[in-house]
Amino acid sequence: MEFTDALKQTGPCSFSPNSRFLAVAVDYRLVIRDVLSLKVIQLFSCVDKIIYIEWAPDSEYILCGLHKRPMIQAWSLLQPDWTCKIDEGPAGIAYARWSPDSRHILTTSDFQLRLTVWSLVNTACVHVQWPKHASKGIAFTKDGKFAAVCTRRDCKDYLNLLSCHSWEIMGVFAVDTLDVADIEWSPDDSALVIWDSPLEYKVLIYSPDGRCLFKYQAYDSGLGVKTISWSPCGQFLAVGSFDQMLRVLHHLTWKTFAEFMHISTVRAPCNVSVFKEVDEPLDVSGLCLGGDFLDGPENGVEEPSRVRYEVVEVPVTLPFQKPPTDKPNPKQGVGLLSWSCNSKYICTRNDTMPTALWIWDISYLELAAMLVQKDPIRAAAWDPTCTRLVFCTGSSHLYMWTPSGAYCVSVPLPDFSVLDLKWSSDGSCLLLKDKESFCCAAVPILCEPSDDFSDD
Repeated sequence: MEFTDALKQTGPCSFSPNSRFLAVAVDYRLVIRDVLSLKVIQLFSCVDKIIYIEWAPDSEYILCGLHKRPMIQAWSLLQPDWTCKIDEGPAGIAYARWSPDSRHILTTSDFQLRLTVWSLVNTACVHVQWPKHASKGIAFTKDGKFAAVCTRRDCKDYLNLLSCHSWEIMGVFAVDTLDVADIEWSPDDSALVIWDSPLEYKVLIYSPDGRCLFKYQAYDSGLGVKTISWSPCGQFLAVGSFDQMLRVLHHLTWKTFAEFMHISTVRAPCNVSVFKEVDEPLDVSGLCLGGDFLDGPENGVEEPSRVRYEVVEVPVTLPFQKPPTDKPNPKQGVGLLSWSCNSKYICTRNDTMPTALWIWDISYLELAAMLVQKDPIRAAAWDPTCTRLVFCTGSSHLYMWTPSGAYCVSVPLPDFSVLDLKWSSDGSCLLLKDKESFCCAAVPILCEPSDDFSDD
């Protein structure tokens, strides 16, 4: 792997959908860089500190949410002189997003009073009253023709189906939830999954015309759903719960066909490959080192070492953190859930065992690998082009897993800790973020046989 030098950032960083540009927030400035050379292509100045950014799907426009300002600003890469400000006045703006056609911006006001669709073509706007959430509760079909918006009125949750061409409401129907958490279209746009808040375990599958296709409830008491994700092929729906279980539903019957439990001790019989991060001391006997260095730990200087993976045999006992019972939002359950691009693997993290990353094989319905780290796992992301998982723990190392094994990569930058990471959409570049800096890594292409799931 090849790494770039560290560059400054103070907020969000995001690749453009076409993988050509990288947007970086530096205080009130928006810096647009070329992905290949990291040269500055455009520099835009906002009126306040940038707290979030979002690219338009066509990669031509980009919007910025501002710190403590009831407005957003949008910019054009092709027309640098073109500017756009949207100000909701006293209503404020809690969140903004692009429409699939890249020519409309959807804003949600403070206190979820209304959702407004702003046109960049003719400055027209359309209002939808009482959206349920600011940054959640809105989903677009993959073909960009329709938008589903959760609303709430008279203590009841509703789903509004809007046309993304005319922004007219095509239909409204009530959903059987106490307090809807979020919604998501299936990859083929044939169904919507809607799930309730953690206080009520309920997963609902609706057709676009309002028919409830299936209602799933794994248990009655206790905290419910924490994470949900469709597989890229659209055949599976993975549900991560607070009871530390991962359940997978099939799209034909909507029945649970797999249940995976995150247990603190993994025992035989089990074909899992367990990789444990260890420190390996380096042999420096043949090197000429200064006297202060040779004094070693006695003077507070750490002995030189490198990080590597060690394959361990089962049984394996994982570090376990019992969540406090007197605090809200307990760190328990499946807090991280992500599918590989070919829908064959799922990676998960149980928040009560945050140093372990679990990789499940859907084709064999078993645990394929487990990676046990020294520090809690902060972020994990699959390569969008092949079966390769990259994750970080806040250390100066990058960790990777493929079906052939796992390995550690040291980031060759001084005082650089990888706190977050993102792939470009073509899988050619990896963005690594520290607290106030970032770098990019060129990742070699991984050749592998095609084993995607199909509908046959």
